[in-house]
Amino acid sequence: MAGVGLVIASDDFCDALADFGVALVTGVPCSFFSAPIARFTREGRYVPAANEGAALAIAAGAAVAGIRVAVVAQNSGLGNLVNPLTSLLMTYDIPALVFTSLRGWPDPGGDEPQHAVMGAATHEVLDALGVGYRTLRRGTDAAGLRALLAGTDKELASGNCVFVLVEKGAVEVPPPGVDPPAARPALARAAVLRSITAHAAGVPVVSTTGYTSRELFATGDVPTNFYMQGSMGHASAFALGLALRGPAAEVVLVDGDGAALMHLGTMSTIGALAPPGLVHVVLDNGAYESTGAQATTSGSTDFAAIARACGYASAVCCRDLAHLGTALASARAAPGPHLLVVPIGRSAGAAPPRATASIGAREIHHRLRAALGAGPPWADHAERR
Repeated sequence: MAGVGLVIASDDFCDALADFGVALVTGVPCSFFSAPIARFTREGRYVPAANEGAALAIAAGAAVAGIRVAVVAQNSGLGNLVNPLTSLLMTYDIPALVFTSLRGWPDPGGDEPQHAVMGAATHEVLDALGVGYRTLRRGTDAAGLRALLAGTDKELASGNCVFVLVEKGAVEVPPPGVDPPAARPALARAAVLRSITAHAAGVPVVSTTGYTSRELFATGDVPTNFYMQGSMGHASAFALGLALRGPAAEVVLVDGDGAALMHLGTMSTIGALAPPGLVHVVLDNGAYESTGAQATTSGSTDFAAIARACGYASAVCCRDLAHLGTALASARAAPGPHLLVVPIGRSAGAAPPRATASIGAREIHHRLRAALGAGPPWADHAERR
């Protein structure tokens, strides 16, 4: 029976999926699912996907091969899911079971601002697409989860996709762990960010979502910093857009390994357009740290080789702060784009507050535009004159 104090233990969640015949789980991490993903990973049953759409396509391929795969994703990634959902799975009658966290719902004010729009729209998006869904509510016990899964059996057997919308607190989330100091590389993210900002004074700095934006804000806020909360994987495209403002335009992009992998194709676009003032820094700790430190696939990915193959003017790996400083100076002195890969460790303590805890997202946008001396792009012709 549901009760306000009940939380489904991670092992009970995993066991319920296994008993339902789920052999593999794929997705993009969300903190709501951090403990189940950790267990599936230990058991060799978790397939890390670059983005949510890819996860759903993996599940579709597995379904055609007769394998039951569940997808786990944050509702902020629902947009990535829509393409394969509508044009692959629903078109070909391929079933999939998708667990989606309900960030920004029911109270958008209780979550971060990047979740407000999708949190309010998640149910309506699925309704508009004609996709069936259930809600795993906080207070549901393990027996309730099993009953919920059993209730999806006929829909899945008929070739339909079923979403299970998971409320915050429905599934056990353990406290975050901390890597032992000896296991971490020498470079800390905060020290790397201080070096970057020291070498890029007055230059727009775009930071990817997660701990990178938090720690950049903590190193010293300036109007030329753009902290991208949400929109994972799109900081590179945003920085490219900024770099297109003129041939002498400089931009420093501080990316993460998981974010870079999510939309890796943008590196090809950057290489093709070759904005001379763009310096692309990838901080690589091999983990989606802000959602529970789940592993990325960066360990088997050579970002520098990819950048060179995409047409970047240079690509180097910087393993100490001295090399990073030299590489930043060299990159700013020669036409780019340039890629700097910096292996870093995971944070040793609690992450600093998000920038939007102090500054509104609109203000972050408008002050950067003012710092660039740019007018509103869609003002009418008379106003722009």
